[in-house]
Amino acid sequence: MKATAHATVRCQQRGAPPLVVDLLLQFGHREHDHRGAEIVYFDRRSRKRIESYTGGLITKLSEHLDSYAVVADGEIITVGSRFKRINHS
Repeated sequence: MKATAHATVRCQQRGAPPLVVDLLLQFGHREHDHRGAEIVYFDRRSRKRIESYTGGLITKLSEHLDSYAVVADGEIITVGSRFKRINHS
């Protein structure tokens, strides 16, 4: 999936490795933000799927499992780290 220039800068600023972004897009839970985009993040189920897919690698990536991505029109808009729960409205 293509990333915008903004998303690329945010990945570098926030220290999100490309592997984490790839895992987010492959295994992350998707939820609409009711503004035309989707928020992709790791929930309990997606973390378990990553654990079975990668084996022991999940422990090395644990500090990045609070990451999220905002996706719209087939592009990654931004990437960040969650500090609070995602609102399910």
